[in-house]
This record gives sequence, structure tokens and C-alpha cells, in this order.
Amino acid sequence: MVSYPSASPHLNIKSLKDAKHSLSHQSVQWVECAVPDLSSIARGKVLNTDLFLAQGGCQIPAIIFGLSVHGYEAPEIYKEHFPETLGDTVAKPDWSSFVIDPLSPRCMASVLCDVHGSITAPDGLPYDIADVAPRQLLKRQITKLTEAGFKAIVAPELEVFLVLKNNDGSLKPAHGISGRVPHEEPSLDMMSLELAGSFAPYFDQLFNACSVQGIPVTGYAHEASIGQYEVNFAPGEALVQADAVFRFKRLAREIARRHGFHATFLPKPYPKELGCGMHWHVSLLDKNNKNAFTAEDGSAHPRFFHFIGGLQAAAPGAMALYAPYPASFDRIANPYASPASAAWGYDNRTVAFRVPQAAASNRRVECRLPGGDSNPYLILASMIGAGLAGIMQKISPSEPALQAVHMNEALQLPHTQISALEALEKNNLLNETFGRRFIRLYCAIKRFEAMECTGANWTVEHLLTRA
Repeated sequence: MVSYPSASPHLNIKSLKDAKHSLSHQSVQWVECAVPDLSSIARGKVLNTDLFLAQGGCQIPAIIFGLSVHGYEAPEIYKEHFPETLGDTVAKPDWSSFVIDPLSPRCMASVLCDVHGSITAPDGLPYDIADVAPRQLLKRQITKLTEAGFKAIVAPELEVFLVLKNNDGSLKPAHGISGRVPHEEPSLDMMSLELAGSFAPYFDQLFNACSVQGIPVTGYAHEASIGQYEVNFAPGEALVQADAVFRFKRLAREIARRHGFHATFLPKPYPKELGCGMHWHVSLLDKNNKNAFTAEDGSAHPRFFHFIGGLQAAAPGAMALYAPYPASFDRIANPYASPASAAWGYDNRTVAFRVPQAAASNRRVECRLPGGDSNPYLILASMIGAGLAGIMQKISPSEPALQAVHMNEALQLPHTQISALEALEKNNLLNETFGRRFIRLYCAIKRFEAMECTGANWTVEHLLTRA
């Protein structure tokens, strides 16, 4: 059984002073300082509370932002981005992100940290480590959006596979755990309540843990692939939602391990089945907290179409973020569920940017391109940056797709990781959003991963528990 601490999850910490009072009052003994890296892996340290409070955070090597998903550094990063001295940077807590760890047998809190510090590149020029930190890159786009008079409200739909690993390294759907006789899934049983119910002990514990950490999950269902489930989130502000997805994936994996199987966000666990997606619904609020995509008369505001136009303009390069590994493009090979072009349309699930049926006050666009293996901070930063650029530059979208779109040559997206990385390097909107330092570092790491990837076995070995 999962052990839950007795401390209240509602720490309400806004400063170091609040932390000293609240952590002491609730007898928190340990604090986990977590930093999301480029692959959305949690890097950091666990400190006893006294040391954490004395330091107000911790030091962490800058090179964590140069690591590949399999733990090694691309040689190119030491030629352009990081000195070989491997110096430290400072990880400062985002005080509002404090939560209790619901899985620790001791009373431990977890806080997300932002990094600060000057790095001297091999060419002798300094830069701020925050220039390549995904969470801070998202914060910068949120600040730009705020300065323009808007606030993003987003809601993810996140797919996850529950699997067992065979002796030969292949995967199969995990057996249900609700009874003495396990529920097996010999073939796809989409939207099956019996299958979903057979994993009730897992999802009950997962959702309880989410409640402790303030992760706004609202439900789950068996999806359109064997062993696949979709988890829905209530809408919320962009940074909070990216943090929620980051933390959700950690909880989902750890609780699954305790039940004897894996929860994985592998892009395509089974060659003949559909892949793993992470769809994002996005709307904007204006300064009066009204939907900025809707005009006074209830019709779509021109900025709504310009926002979509920005998303379309960035899409070819954004594919390097939406599909971060070679295997990610196997998911896109089936355009019925994973769009292969940047088309948009109304209530059309075959397009990249879908406008769901909704009231005028809830007008939004759903980006259906990202995979479950993508980094939520980078996805939202790219969407907000591109959409805002579309509004400011008045970028017009294509005509909406009225029929199912299985391929659109005019809007075709890269179909390999290498071509997506090339498109990312050339994309003006995304270079403006992220800066050249990040783009070049990201591409160097991803090209290194692509070179190291030796096929399906490599993918399962390194992405099963990390994607």
C-alpha cells in the first residue's frame, strides 16, 4: 500500500520565512529540490530540512541541461555551450510550488526550483543558465503574454500505457489488479469500463496522490490502443499545468512500479497500435478575464485565427519538440490519430489544431501534435510564443479543413527527427521564442540521441521509464 504522510498538503508557502514556519509546524524532515531538464527528467537533491532552510535551495551542476535522455553528453556541447570544468549553478525554490510527497514513508516535501548563474561558454562569452532551462523558458513566455494583456488557460489530455516487460525486452499490456484472477487484455477493448475497473486500485492511489499534490485530474478512460489509458485535467494556468504534468508522470510511474508493472509514456509501445499523445487545449483571457478569442458579439475574434496562424507557422520546427525522439515519429506515421500536417479545422480530430465545439466563453484550440514523451514546459512555451507572435504579426491561418485530413502536402510536417531539427533551426518564430542558445543546444543533444539510438531495444531500454 502507498503510505501517505499525516502533514497537510496545503503548505501555502510564498517565501523562505513562510517555509521556515510551515515546514517546522508540519514536522517536514526532508525537502526534495527538483529541476526539470530538457528531457523532462527530474534532476536535483534531497536535503534535510535544516540544511535546505539554511541554504534557501541547493547547488546543482549546470551540465544537467546538457544531458541526453540516456545520461550522456553530446561532444558538441563542450565545443559551444559548457566548459569542461562542470561548475555549479544555484537552484532557487519556486516557493509556490511546495507540495508534500505522498509516496514517501517519511514526512518529505518537494519543491520545483529555477536555476540561476552565469556560464562561460567555450568561446569565452557568458550566458545565463536560465536561457536553457525549460521551466524558466516557459515563464518568460508567460511574462510576454502578460505584458501583451493576456493570460493562457490550458488543459492537457495525457495518454499512458500500463505494460509488463517480457524477458526478451518486448512489452505486453499489464494484467488487471482488482481481483485474485487478473484481468487480461488479449485484444483492444476501447472505452471498456471492465478493463478500467480492473486497474481501480492503481488509479485510486494515483488520483489520491494527485490530490495531495494539487494535480487537477478529473477522470480516466481506456483509450484506443491495448493497455492505453487517457487521463484528463481540469483547465488551469500554464505554469501550474506544466508542473502538474511533470509531477503526474513521476507519480504514475512510481505507483505502477509498486504494483508490479510499468506506466510508460513511450511514443509507440506496440508497432501495430496507436501511439501515446499529450494534447493541449489552449485559450486566452484578456485583462477582464473574458475569453480573448471571442468578440463582443460572440463570434470568433480575429486574434483567434491569428493565434492559429502562429501555431501553423511554427509547426514544422515545433515537431522537434512535439516528437523528441526517433521513435516519436513512428507515432505520427498513422495520420488517423496523430496528424502529419499542420491543418486546422472545427471539431476534426484528423487535424493538428482542432477547434472543439464549445460555448463562445470557452472558445479554444486543441494542439494534437505533441506526444506523451514530450516536455510540457517546452510544449507550452512553444505554443504561447508562436500563438502570441501570430497575434502580434497578424499571421493568417490556412483555410479550415472540412473533411478528414490524412495528408496535406502544402502543410506537410517533417516525418523524421533529423528533418524536424533542421526545421527548428530555421524557424524564426521559435528562435525568437527560445533564443539561439537553447535551439542549438537542444538540436545538438537530440542529434546525439538519434545517433546513439540503435532501434526498438534502445528505445524501450532508455525511454520506458524516462519518456
